[in-house]
Amino acid sequence: MRLMKAMGLIAGLGLLAAVPAKADLLPVPAFKGNDTGGIIAYPLAQTADARQMAVDHCASYGKVAKFLAADHQYGGYLSFACRWVPYGSAQRPLRTLY
Repeated sequence: MRLMKAMGLIAGLGLLAAVPAKADLLPVPAFKGNDTGGIIAYPLAQTADARQMAVDHCASYGKVAKFLAADHQYGGYLSFACRWVPYGSAQRPLRTLY
């Protein structure tokens, strides 16, 4: 009985090893973020106003955008952080609606 279970396990693992991984089929969003920050694909940043996109995104959480890094190559991203409004500011960030 144990021999049959072991042979079944080996056959199952052999079938899994023969199946190729398909990670490249998942779509990657050009803009993705949450309340702590986000990323913008570099090709989208070349065609659209990436700074305004980040400002609008962070303003929806009542925060301001701070750009962190830019990877200027194919497949690269611009990263930004959403930070609380600095001390001394009496108003919330404005969100543009157009």
